[in-house]
Amino acid sequence: MRHGDKIKNLGRKKAHREALLSNLASQLITHKRITTTLAKAKALRVYAEPLITKAKENTTHQRRVVFSYLQDKDAVTILFREIAEKIANRPGGYTRIVKLENRLGDNAEMAIIELVDYNTVYGADTAAAAKKSTRRRGGSTAKAKTAAPAAAKEVAPVEEAKVVEEVKTEAPVAEVTETPAAEAPATPEAEENAEKGE
Repeated sequence: MRHGDKIKNLGRKKAHREALLSNLASQLITHKRITTTLAKAKALRVYAEPLITKAKENTTHQRRVVFSYLQDKDAVTILFREIAEKIANRPGGYTRIVKLENRLGDNAEMAIIELVDYNTVYGADTAAAAKKSTRRRGGSTAKAKTAAPAAAKEVAPVEEAKVVEEVKTEAPVAEVTETPAAEAPATPEAEENAEKGE
């Protein structure tokens, strides 16, 4: 029985499995999207997402920790420079798995695993969702809504009285009429017509 055995072995020994996941994670970081089997994609998500979370804190220690998993300097550089900026506000869930048709040769279930922030198809929806806050407070908004109309009712008569007093104290304003400016005729024909009175 396999009670409590949660490690996806992928039919490999430990060293072989770690090398496979390291290579897949490096390729995912470099290319932003890779096609692999569904089982490998699910195992890769568990392996890669903690490394991406570590990239949010750009310190020498975190770079060394991530490098110990990836063993690829270029992938570590891309992760800490490019990807860390894009995922700074995202609280997890950096990857997406999309199922594909089964492979022709052995009928294996295939999937695409990609970084969510680098997808152009779903980019507009995720940009709006990233700005939305998920945490909520209880009670403070309800109290503010009930207190605001009551305060407005108390202050409103005093302000109206001040406005009425200001209107009464102002001096009457003299009406100003604008005199039209003399228009100069543009052409000699217009001058002749003006002299004739047409």
